[in-house]
Amino acid sequence: MAEATLVISSKNYSSWSLRGWLLAKWSGLDFAEEMESPDDPGVRAELLLRSSSILVPCLIHQGRRVWDTLAIAEYLNEVRPKAGLLPRDPTARARCRSICGEMHSGFVALRSALPMNLKAHKPGFVIWSEAQADIDRILTIWGECFQTWQGPYLFGEHPTMADAMYAPVCTRFLTYDVKLRGFASAYCARIMEMPAMVEWIAAAKAEPEAMPELDFEF
Repeated sequence: MAEATLVISSKNYSSWSLRGWLLAKWSGLDFAEEMESPDDPGVRAELLLRSSSILVPCLIHQGRRVWDTLAIAEYLNEVRPKAGLLPRDPTARARCRSICGEMHSGFVALRSALPMNLKAHKPGFVIWSEAQADIDRILTIWGECFQTWQGPYLFGEHPTMADAMYAPVCTRFLTYDVKLRGFASAYCARIMEMPAMVEWIAAAKAEPEAMPELDFEF
């Protein structure tokens, strides 16, 4: 029997579920998945960015229920400190928390205009100015991290909660044909090639459920 349960929604559309799942994988926690149907009104509202409270993913561990991806990240760092979900260096740790918080609460235009959809590919997609400003800010964050901590991940040799938080951005950049160069292109390729990402994407593409609002609206 698994040590924990992680409740998630669609692997194709839910960026928050992907973040929580990567964090659980990288922590080394033995967990089982429990899927919430995209047909559930609450899940659908979350995926369409129409919910004020995101209740998935939700980690159930030792009788505790932890939802909200940042809360899950901090909890997993407490129970699995050797996994290195937060950097050891205090300066890196402070920056990691800051850019995770920025992703958690910001980039609304990017989320709305470029929703996660792993089955889709939209070459030549037109990116309007507000979403482009979000993209530019993300590339600045990545550039500062690579300049300071030298890669191959945002805070050095091992993935942290920051890489989990920004992994869905890499999928969006591929789906919507965002042109990247240099370190950004290499970083996205590295994230997409990680075994956990390969596993998630294969499952996402096998999902039978579809949401026409996200498949055809954009």
